[in-house]
Amino acid sequence: MRAILVDDEAANLENLKILLDKHCPNIKVVAIASNIDDAFAKVNLHHPDLLFLDIQMGKTTGFDLLNQLIEKTFEVVFVTAYDNYGIQAVKFAALDYLLKPVDPDELKAAVEKAEIRIKSKIHGEQLNFLLSQIKKNEPSTPKIALPQQHEIRYVSVDDIIRCVADNTYTFFFLANGDKILISKPLKEYSDLLKPHGFVRAHQSHLANLKFVKSWLKEDGGMLLMNNGDKIPVSKPNREMVKDMLGK
Repeated sequence: MRAILVDDEAANLENLKILLDKHCPNIKVVAIASNIDDAFAKVNLHHPDLLFLDIQMGKTTGFDLLNQLIEKTFEVVFVTAYDNYGIQAVKFAALDYLLKPVDPDELKAAVEKAEIRIKSKIHGEQLNFLLSQIKKNEPSTPKIALPQQHEIRYVSVDDIIRCVADNTYTFFFLANGDKILISKPLKEYSDLLKPHGFVRAHQSHLANLKFVKSWLKEDGGMLLMNNGDKIPVSKPNREMVKDMLGK
């Protein structure tokens, strides 16, 4: 795979290239860029398969570069020193990111996932979704990308009733009755959805408080959802859940 590295700090570019050379022999770095104007020219010149893109570069961002590029026939792995709103938007779009300093194992995993997406020949859809979400300035009820084997579902967080862990997978139960299996652990979605009215009622259960109908006293405490589903509440989480329900 042919890659371009974009970062405004030379040390970061050098370190990332060293890691790629050592741990990802299938990656050929065809260019590096230290600002978005240089990156724009080099992307259009080299047509890379993969872009390693810093988010914050002085007064500009990697998102500014993506907005300038008309054709997005490449995959992107974001690289950043900050776990901020930009990363939240990236997570909602189900795109890969690496926090600095870059961990070699996380780098290898990101490259492997990018290679799978490149082979599937699906480009641009998640990037366009990401950019549209950012333009909305983090809407109060954002949509989240749920990648499946043959499609990516874009679902409003207000339409998610609950999520259930299944080992390293997560089941999403939607208001329209759909049940979607995603190959990511529940913890990732728990952290992502907590600011949007979701509560981790149990180690294996995440509930949207919008759909809670009542608190059941059976089995030490359970949540009865509007669709009739019952969600167990673990003893360590009981008081926290009650507080969030205003009980």
